[in-house]
Amino acid sequence: MTDINDFTQRLDLIGSWIDGTHVGGTAAAHPLVNPADATTIVEIARVGRAEVDAAVAAARRALPEWSGATPAQRAAALSRVADLMEAQADRLVDEEVCQTGKPVRMAREFDIPGSIDNVRFFAGAARHLEGKATAEYSGDHTSSIRRDAVGVVATITPWNYPLQMAVWKVIPALAAGCTVVIKPAEITPLTTLTLAQIAKQAGIPDGVVNVVTGSGSAVGAALAGHPDVDVVTFTGSTGVGRSVMADAAQHGHRTQLELGGKAPFVVFDDADLDAAIHGAVAGSLINSGQDCTAATRAIVARALYDDFVAGVAELMAKIVVGDPRDPDTDLGPLTSRAHRDAVAAMVNRAPAQGATIVAGGTAPDLPGFYYRPTLICDVSETAEIYREEVFGPVLTARPFDDDGDAFRQANDTDFGLAASAWTRNVYRAQRASRDINAGCVWINDHIPIVSEMPHGGFGASGFGKDMSDYSFEEYLTVKHVMSDITGIAEKPWHRTVFTRR
Repeated sequence: MTDINDFTQRLDLIGSWIDGTHVGGTAAAHPLVNPADATTIVEIARVGRAEVDAAVAAARRALPEWSGATPAQRAAALSRVADLMEAQADRLVDEEVCQTGKPVRMAREFDIPGSIDNVRFFAGAARHLEGKATAEYSGDHTSSIRRDAVGVVATITPWNYPLQMAVWKVIPALAAGCTVVIKPAEITPLTTLTLAQIAKQAGIPDGVVNVVTGSGSAVGAALAGHPDVDVVTFTGSTGVGRSVMADAAQHGHRTQLELGGKAPFVVFDDADLDAAIHGAVAGSLINSGQDCTAATRAIVARALYDDFVAGVAELMAKIVVGDPRDPDTDLGPLTSRAHRDAVAAMVNRAPAQGATIVAGGTAPDLPGFYYRPTLICDVSETAEIYREEVFGPVLTARPFDDDGDAFRQANDTDFGLAASAWTRNVYRAQRASRDINAGCVWINDHIPIVSEMPHGGFGASGFGKDMSDYSFEEYLTVKHVMSDITGIAEKPWHRTVFTRR
């Protein structure tokens, strides 16, 4: 991998990207910290309201040309973006690992190739928008449907999957003909800035993709509440999402929110126990648990409960925690000191609420923001650790007595993003897919995603979809065009307004 000090030489990354060029900031710079060793990689310039205005204005100017391009032209440009991302994959991996602390194996095998695949999917989907058949529904008129770009998209993305979340928001918007202003998380802007530069290299016109760097409270709020954007999309915590929605509501902007999760992991008494144990550890530790779909609440049939707990604890003990640049590392650090401390504090409060820490529960003696894989049992349904999103490598476990109790516990949450059910019984699996309230229900697995299928939830997990053709609904307007085919001046329906004279 590239030496971390090389980032200080990449001056084109240190700031925002507006109208096809690097722009410095007017606010105090923010240190970009490597979570693996707590050292500062580089200072990131933060912008103010003037730069947000400039970015939105650039997107507005670029809209007619980009929305007026043919679907084939937009598809070709996005295909070039995917090719360039593939050619620069090593750089993207380096940047993602250094700014997030995620293991290089995950960045190389999941984040970067998954992002490239998503771009390729939307390059193809741009040419296959669907609508209701053109026909004479009234008998006297031909009706057709237009699906036009909604306009300028303001999007705010989180720090856990910086490149993937940028791709999930930016690329379908571009495929639909929209222009974009994106604010990445303040602590992880590198790959988003690189994506914007790649878009320029691919021939996408200046102003179509703009990046503004800074805090959510200042830059994010200014962008979400900007009067000249048309839709606001956000991925992040439920609390911040509600603030974004309130900012957008000032001007009646359409919003799409992908928020937090508290995914149930339901293990029935006929499940393959070994598969469930491996699935629970992988599903709870993915990205150091910093994943809104991560398995967080194991709900296990009482007959399997003790063996499940013992198996998960044993497997967690084998997880290699260490330098994310080492290919043998399984679990890297959490993304910031503040977040690691918040996770630790929540775990530390759990025993006072009756829970038992079976594995982990401490930070290892390493220089970065690490936390050990943690399993907590005997949690009550009212405990904070069971009900609130931890967003760390922490799994809780509770037993259940029958299927009805399993589904009740699974749905006993304000969130509704993801869930999984583990069973060999096809009928039980179908009931689980119906009765568990989540935007995605996996059967005998937990976490896999594909570009062709939607991602999104309901309740405190937000609304709207990322990925798949369904995400186009966030970035397109549906327009009915109705054309008279009779040539008659005095239409029969005119009688409802005036008599014939």
